[in-house]
Amino acid sequence: MNPLLAPPPSPASRSRATARSASWIVTAVWPPIVFGIAIVVIWELAIKAFDWKPYFLPSPTAVWSAFVDNFALIRSATAVSGRNAFAGLLCGTVLGVAMSFLLMRFRLLNDLVSPLAVALNAVPIFVLVSVFNNQFASTSEVPRRLMVTLIVYFVVLVNVAKGLRQVQPTHLELLRSYAASPLAILVKARIPNAISYLFTALKIAAPGAVITAFVAEYFGGSQNGLGARITSNLSSSKNAVAWAYVLAAVLLGLAFYLISIALESLTSPHRGASPGREHS
Repeated sequence: MNPLLAPPPSPASRSRATARSASWIVTAVWPPIVFGIAIVVIWELAIKAFDWKPYFLPSPTAVWSAFVDNFALIRSATAVSGRNAFAGLLCGTVLGVAMSFLLMRFRLLNDLVSPLAVALNAVPIFVLVSVFNNQFASTSEVPRRLMVTLIVYFVVLVNVAKGLRQVQPTHLELLRSYAASPLAILVKARIPNAISYLFTALKIAAPGAVITAFVAEYFGGSQNGLGARITSNLSSSKNAVAWAYVLAAVLLGLAFYLISIALESLTSPHRGASPGREHS
């Protein structure tokens, strides 16, 4: 049956779909967990086998000990970088989705904006952060959030615009055969198709937002986030503490990624599979 004409799912089918979604989350999470544990074990064994010194590379046990000892400071820095990443992720997603609709509607605007977006995304982070830092107070978090917004905006724009345009021709023909208006086609075909691409974009942009948030801290502003704490501890030869902050950044990026997966799974019973994911 054509998905555009399919009846709404029954409660039983919704329950089965929810169970499949939960199973899919577990399936998506456990392989990287196992791989990460294997990397940590190999890392620890390599430290002992090659007698690497702490100033070269601290052991995982030393990093964990530093993480526990400095947990309060690490939590505070993680909260700062996390808020910047979340604010930029939210703003970049909203702007990217809004611009995607405009580019789909106006071909001339698409021809003008798309090259500019690509060019802006190619500008090095430190150049843009320096410009933003000169526009705001030295203690402001706005420059970092703007930088995250720009990175997320480009990822969301490219993916959602593709989803709005690449609708199956049979779906469009069916709707037009019923004399559907452009608005009806947008609501019934283009937007449902683009939602899958939106979540694909979020799975890319969510960890990217965290990376951008703490990398932007290297180039000025308040020294209260993960990036600033990493550099300050490395400069004072506190390598284990610096790696503890790196661990916090990794966990923050994983949290953002897992949240994007969870949001996708919550909507998948109602919209089907995402790009590259097979229907069960």
